[in-house]
Amino acid sequence: MKNLIYIVVLITFFGKVTAQQTPSNDQSEAISITGATAHIGNGEIIENSIIIFENGKITAVGINGNITVKGKTIDASGRHVYPGFIAPNSTLGLVEIGAVRATDDDSEIGSFNPHIRSIIAYNAESKIVESMRPNGVLIAQITPRGGVISGTSSVVQLDAWNWEDASIKTDDGVHMNWPNIYSQGRWWMGEDPGFKPNKKYTEQVVQIENFLAQAKASIKSTSIHKNLPHHAMKGVLDGSTRLYVHVNAEKAILDVITFAKEHHLKKIVLVDAYEAYKVVDQLKQNNIAVLSSRPHKTPNFEDDDYDLPYKNAKLLMDAGVLVAIQNSGGMERSNARNLPFQAGTVAAHGLDKEKALQLITGNSAKILGIDQFVGTLEVGKDATLFISQGDALDMRTNLLEKAFIQGRDISLESHHTKLWKRYSKKYSK
Repeated sequence: MKNLIYIVVLITFFGKVTAQQTPSNDQSEAISITGATAHIGNGEIIENSIIIFENGKITAVGINGNITVKGKTIDASGRHVYPGFIAPNSTLGLVEIGAVRATDDDSEIGSFNPHIRSIIAYNAESKIVESMRPNGVLIAQITPRGGVISGTSSVVQLDAWNWEDASIKTDDGVHMNWPNIYSQGRWWMGEDPGFKPNKKYTEQVVQIENFLAQAKASIKSTSIHKNLPHHAMKGVLDGSTRLYVHVNAEKAILDVITFAKEHHLKKIVLVDAYEAYKVVDQLKQNNIAVLSSRPHKTPNFEDDDYDLPYKNAKLLMDAGVLVAIQNSGGMERSNARNLPFQAGTVAAHGLDKEKALQLITGNSAKILGIDQFVGTLEVGKDATLFISQGDALDMRTNLLEKAFIQGRDISLESHHTKLWKRYSKKYSK
């Protein structure tokens, strides 16, 4: 009996230490936010705004005084209201601690895995996921890694009991890693360091061509024995599912465009696409959107402009390409909370501030195919939004006071905020 008591105490203590906060209850009354500067997410601003939402949906957006308040009123005078920020192409919830293999579930064995669903492995109670919300990142596209075709991604909101509750768009697209034009010398295997042409590039592209041809034939087959990887490509081939192609070099991007034309692929999105700015005319002609590489990085090549990563998204947007930013790379999960500041960096290098906001709100929603219910502050859309004391793209003034996901008043506490409060007292005496 005594041992049982010890076990219960330990479980209770461990649960309090490790578990995420209990997800918030559904919205029970109408809420009106008045007086704030509303950043709509489509380039528009409404000063002294009023935003009303009921049952998780926005029912009114306009100028304060022109619309009658309803339900509970939040006076946000002098504050700013934003739509929840969206983190595309993220492994949030798939890896908790990189050095602990048991918490790493972002890839599968094999090269062609379009049937693998990342949403199944998503951990809604991840402490890293929880740490996104205090900076306004409330939605993410959970994306697998590895192989030639990694699997399917899904879009989630970041306040949920489990992956079923979290998902707002399941299996939104298939992710393909296009072969690299260049390979980098592996010094640990005795190879010369630096970039060199990938001699197997053509062979690797042919492998993709062959897989797609096999998938087409398999889908048309009347056999009762279905090949799961092949049939998982059906949505990509009939145009109902997006194909996210992770690619960087100029020639490789042009090859992807040709590949898409030859196979009549209607929904193509380029991911990372470091040199996409060199082929903007072709991207516009073929209506191809881009999830641009993270701004907070160094240039890839010695002869690149030193600030190319900072202005890459601006170059694409100025040319008329639909573009958003994503954060894949080193420490991508914990660094995803800095997404608003990456958009702020793009603004600091020439892009209009409201257009920079679109890179992580309205544009992201359009590219992911979720713009009918999130991404902007518009009537009929989910009440996924937050109130900030100041400019949410500036780390000095991104101070959230309230945040809502589908109308639910969510907690802004996390392991990090608790530590900040704890240690801020140390030097206050």
